[in-house]
Amino acid sequence: MRVFVTGASGHIASAVIPELLSNGHQVVGLARSDASAAAVEALGAEVRRGDMADQGGLAAAAREADGVIHLAFDHGMMRSGQLAEAAQGELAAVKVFGQVLAGTGKPLVTTSGTLMLAMSGIKDRAGTEEDVVPGGPRVDSENHVIGLAEQGVRSSVVRLAPMVHSDLDKHGFTTALIGFAREHGTAAYVGDGANRWPAADTRDIGVLYRLALEKAPAGTRLHGVGDEGIPFKTVAETIASQLGVEARSVTPEEAPQYLGFLAAFAQMDGLVSNTRTRELLGWEPTRPGWVEDVKSGHYFA
Repeated sequence: MRVFVTGASGHIASAVIPELLSNGHQVVGLARSDASAAAVEALGAEVRRGDMADQGGLAAAAREADGVIHLAFDHGMMRSGQLAEAAQGELAAVKVFGQVLAGTGKPLVTTSGTLMLAMSGIKDRAGTEEDVVPGGPRVDSENHVIGLAEQGVRSSVVRLAPMVHSDLDKHGFTTALIGFAREHGTAAYVGDGANRWPAADTRDIGVLYRLALEKAPAGTRLHGVGDEGIPFKTVAETIASQLGVEARSVTPEEAPQYLGFLAAFAQMDGLVSNTRTRELLGWEPTRPGWVEDVKSGHYFA
């Protein structure tokens, strides 16, 4: 397939694009700057200049492609507290892709997050691919994409774990948590830290996106997780051991001081299952789990 990829110079794309190319696909990556274009070219993909605000350009690129993988999201806005605004931009883009691909049967693979399930109030069990959240930031885009199945689009959504980790990760949540711990001399967790976060290796995620593109049924939600739930206290203790600082409990009121924009997320219990995703696509995470990867030291080099 000729695949149009947004967010092509980002962390997830650094695994998705090589995975696609090595399995015989052609890739056209969206790049808005010279630096982004150079990064996309270095991965071996063709560059299309533009940005997510150029809806005409997005439509043209999708029309020329055999499938679309949408990875772009304005994480800078999210980090500054403008999650709703960033999510609106994402929703506008997926609507463009849906309009172009309607009736074609072509694949559209987009991105959401497993922590959206934690926000929905699921308790005492793992969230599953069948769980649906009625609405909210990013969820509106997810639900719109799933609905495109009724319009002749082979649509699917990958719900990513909050900690997608590897030596390719330069700006993700793991990197942010390490930065906060280094800044404050404390790796913090809230309360008893028993709440859990899932995680996944970047290259395993690259395989998942490729499989979703190739064979996910229309209207499918997928869980991009390897570790289904790591206690947040374990996350803090692992980071602390590598930095030589203390891991300690903080109150919800103290959390923003120590965990910045992640303070609210760090209190969520996000246990999820990946069973249906593995069964549906034959996907099996094979790379090291989060604790082993962080202990390998590359985040601290």
